[in-house]
Amino acid sequence: MRLTEAFRDQAVHCEGLGSPFMAQLMRVLADHLTADHGHVSEKLFAWPGDVSPRGASLPLRIAGGLHAMQLRGYSPLDTVYPPMEVDDDALWSAVSDALHAGAAFLMEFVDAPPQTNELRRAATFRAAGHWLTARYGLPLELCELGASAGLNLNWDQYALRAGDAVFGPDPAVLTLSPEWRGPLPAAVEPEVSARSGVDLAPLSPVSDRLRLLAYLWPDQPDRRALTLAALTLPPAPVDAGDAADWLEALAPHAPGTCRMICNSVAWQYFPRMVQVRARAAIDRLGDAATPDAPLAHFAMEADGATPGAGLRVTTWPGGRTLDAGRTDFHGRWIDWRLT
Repeated sequence: MRLTEAFRDQAVHCEGLGSPFMAQLMRVLADHLTADHGHVSEKLFAWPGDVSPRGASLPLRIAGGLHAMQLRGYSPLDTVYPPMEVDDDALWSAVSDALHAGAAFLMEFVDAPPQTNELRRAATFRAAGHWLTARYGLPLELCELGASAGLNLNWDQYALRAGDAVFGPDPAVLTLSPEWRGPLPAAVEPEVSARSGVDLAPLSPVSDRLRLLAYLWPDQPDRRALTLAALTLPPAPVDAGDAADWLEALAPHAPGTCRMICNSVAWQYFPRMVQVRARAAIDRLGDAATPDAPLAHFAMEADGATPGAGLRVTTWPGGRTLDAGRTDFHGRWIDWRLT
């Protein structure tokens, strides 16, 4: 998919995910940005391969860079970014100026893929943690693939409001409140004995704070508030590396714990051979699982179906995969199916 079409495609996704401003920004860029609009546009239009949300996600990269400029105090964008509401011409005028004035900053920003630490996805991790705790009665060892800054690895320190029920610590640093459908999580509080993650380019909750905030859409302050709350916790350990290499190096875990491997909207970005090797590594770890050292793989990923992303969990011994339901990509609603 080429760039102009990718902007229009991203606009549809942003509209569906409740961001009118991002949808407007994407349409404005589709309508006005051309390859001869400076060094940034030259780089974007010359990008090889799929630039859409299913590939390099260039629309989100440039949107993140522009938002980072606005967060750093670039005043022309302050006049057109939320809470301001402006027409397309005014928005394009400010964005066009920013593409020139901030070219060096934006060129560096778009070199790295988007890393959205969407806190609301952690609600699915918590629900899965309750289910595994009810099933096995063991502490959980958390292992997250594509963990970025590791904010979702701290899901046990976040509360979950599902309908009229609230699960988790009280008080909690933050509360996740998705529209909940289906059976409630089991009324058992998970215990996390260890946590770790891996990412090709982990973000630091301290030094990469701007990038973390820049990928939260400007007209969704609730997401920003959740992220700022999560950043008050000690960071979870995230290793820099390839997910398949990391999984292949994992030793079987100790008896008396359940290892929970998890990923959310990350698997699709792994190269095909990384997916194959990662799947084989998980299967080998599953083959080594025992009744007193079970393994679970919980995934929230696009699966070609709608609405939202699919939820599934595979457990070992046995290697049985269950449909855990579906969820909005930003965790605004969860249709939970496990009992």
